[in-house]
Amino acid sequence: MNIVFMLLSTMLVFLMVPGIAIFYSGFVPKRDITRILFNTFLMFGIAGLMWIVVGFPLTFGDSSLGIIGNLKHIFLTGIDLTAPYGNTGLPTDVYLLFQMMFAVLTPALFLGAVASRARIKFIALFVVFWSLLVYYPLAHFVWAPNGFLAQLGVLDFAGGTVIHINAGITAMILAITLRGPYKYNNENVPGNPMWILMGTVLLWIGWYGFNAGSALKVNTQAIDAFFTTTVAACAALITWAILEKLFKARVSVNGICTGSICGLVGITPGTGYVSVIGAFIIGIVSALGSFYFMNNLKYKLHLNDYLDIFGSHGVSGIIGSLCVGLFANKTIDNNVVNNGLFYGGGLKLLGVQFIGVLFTVAFVSIIGVVIVFVVRRFFSNEVGIDAPLNLA
Repeated sequence: MNIVFMLLSTMLVFLMVPGIAIFYSGFVPKRDITRILFNTFLMFGIAGLMWIVVGFPLTFGDSSLGIIGNLKHIFLTGIDLTAPYGNTGLPTDVYLLFQMMFAVLTPALFLGAVASRARIKFIALFVVFWSLLVYYPLAHFVWAPNGFLAQLGVLDFAGGTVIHINAGITAMILAITLRGPYKYNNENVPGNPMWILMGTVLLWIGWYGFNAGSALKVNTQAIDAFFTTTVAACAALITWAILEKLFKARVSVNGICTGSICGLVGITPGTGYVSVIGAFIIGIVSALGSFYFMNNLKYKLHLNDYLDIFGSHGVSGIIGSLCVGLFANKTIDNNVVNNGLFYGGGLKLLGVQFIGVLFTVAFVSIIGVVIVFVVRRFFSNEVGIDAPLNLA
């Protein structure tokens, strides 16, 4: 039963990749749609194969310092894929495939920040270096049993730091380094509400595999994660609608879809650790924070992230990760060593979560900037900005 559940969850996360492509394509001008679709689906080839070759052993292999795994099992050599992986009770190949979908989805999330502004070779090189230097180490820090953030006590049930803050910060770096001042904004692009709605539906459905699947088995925690995911998304959707009515005078399909995504992002790090009321509040707060950033602070900062990837994934991911320190509850999951602040646990877990968020932001920012600089500096003949779709 658990194996079937995890294979289903893996397929649901798979659906999120075309879902994000469809969602982004609804916001961009026609000239960018083909590039968005191409870049996103290309990640199955680049990030997917990298995960098989080096990603899994580097992320989940043993390490002495809790920083990165090892290359003893490059190309999965020497790994018994049918043997149970750790204490998950799952065959290694099932767990590997589930985690591979995360490694594929994360770069698909941030590539919308460049749209048609970077050639395919730049994107391929960037994703290769980013996977090796950012994603695999960060996933090891947080999710490997001996990762140093895991040892510190940082809680991230399904990817608030590893996926959403990571993707949001990376998108912001790409927006700053590869895009000039505003050339067009969402307000000036009619978009396609049908694409946005269908992309949101695929993402929301896939998110059940993303969050509930992170329980790794059919149990009460998986059901709780399924439930809190739904509650947070619904709360964020309504909150966004109210905010649009108050500050924009008109509620839009684009807005309520974006709001639901922010709720899904916000609940991800704590979905298996918080109660229904916690999920309800997290959904509201995530929508409030992301709405303010997207409609106010982004313009003050002159950030040309016109798909608001940092505004939704980065901001809501940070809010959700910090909220774990407020709402985590031992009665929901006994892996929670310290209750959140609102459940009598004091400031300890909140402080640990703050350290995890701060480290993630700093780590991704520094390494991301270095990768962009190196790729543009030493591969100047192979990369370019503002280029049309060219597979050469």
